[in-house]
Amino acid sequence: MKVGIVGLGFRMEYLARVFTALVPGFSIVGHVDPSPAGLPGLVKQGIDAGRSFGTIEAMAAAAPLDMLMVGSPNHLHLEHIRTGLELGLKVFSEKPVVTSEDETLELLRLIARHGGPDRVMVGLVLRYAPLYVDLKKAIAAGAIGTICSIEASEHLAPYHGAFFMRDWRRYERYSGNFILEKCCHDLDLYQGAVGARPIRVASFGGRKSFVPENEVRHNLDVYHRKPSGWMGTDKVFDSDADIIDYQTAIVEYQGGAAMTFHTNINVPDEYRHFCVIGAKGMAEGDFVRNYFRLTDARTGERLEEKSYTGTELSAHYGADEQMATDIAAHVRTGAPLPVSVEDALEAGITAIKIDEARKLRQVIDLTETWKRFDAARAGELPAMAG
Repeated sequence: MKVGIVGLGFRMEYLARVFTALVPGFSIVGHVDPSPAGLPGLVKQGIDAGRSFGTIEAMAAAAPLDMLMVGSPNHLHLEHIRTGLELGLKVFSEKPVVTSEDETLELLRLIARHGGPDRVMVGLVLRYAPLYVDLKKAIAAGAIGTICSIEASEHLAPYHGAFFMRDWRRYERYSGNFILEKCCHDLDLYQGAVGARPIRVASFGGRKSFVPENEVRHNLDVYHRKPSGWMGTDKVFDSDADIIDYQTAIVEYQGGAAMTFHTNINVPDEYRHFCVIGAKGMAEGDFVRNYFRLTDARTGERLEEKSYTGTELSAHYGADEQMATDIAAHVRTGAPLPVSVEDALEAGITAIKIDEARKLRQVIDLTETWKRFDAARAGELPAMAG
């Protein structure tokens, strides 16, 4: 399996290690990146990153590629995916796929013109997590019943929050916005659980932790533990970031189910929790604390309780290995995947509208948004001028 990488950052370096370990014949033909932060890590691991190329076109011309892997900063994804599609390549993109509603519609049009959604795969790795697989099984078995409400969160430890304040992701013009960049995983999971799109969203948030008055002059290593790459800075509390560090969102789905979602990037005892409550039961789990509980609403009986053990290789609770295996099978044989690029774009739109609601301090209705989305997906919405 021969791949080319555009945007060889830390995430792509890690994924290259996972694919190399698990996919027979996996090899990197080359990479396109003027400053490949992940290259030293591959060299250290003895993994050949191939030749350095100035363009995707030059890399694709050098040798046949089975897949183009896009790990560039978010604002470049659309351009790089477009190039891959126009070259006739299968494309794997890290999340979030694109950064705005206009880019979402443009990518849907591109996908419609270039063979459909199977041409693009996405790195929404939590869809592969054993915990989420068990949640979906419980839903499918009817143990939860009609889903009424969800309480969910993604909370990051200070070292990880500081990384966002020091990395290129601190600028919305590159990342899109914080909840899109970091929490599109979670929004996708719960849309997948409910099986419906959001119809209304509201949100509140801001920045109160990573601000100058909270700067500390001891234990500074905590805030620099995770390295930053392109556009990195050593500043944490007084960086020029325009992203926020906490946010709450309220989501109403088509059909009436509702969710509250909370994220904060300065949580010393971090967790990534959900509680899905239905007419027949409740499913509760945590991706960090590694447990799953299923409880019957009528009797209070614990129907299932289990814990999970991560692996030395996986950075996402055992999910990265399964994703690499499934992506390789999809490229080689067309085997189905648990998440599609359209799922990813729907989660992205949700995040974009949540942050729009925060900025406008309004409830946002997504009815017209989904009409435009579906028209673009069908190839019926013309490209915007300019």
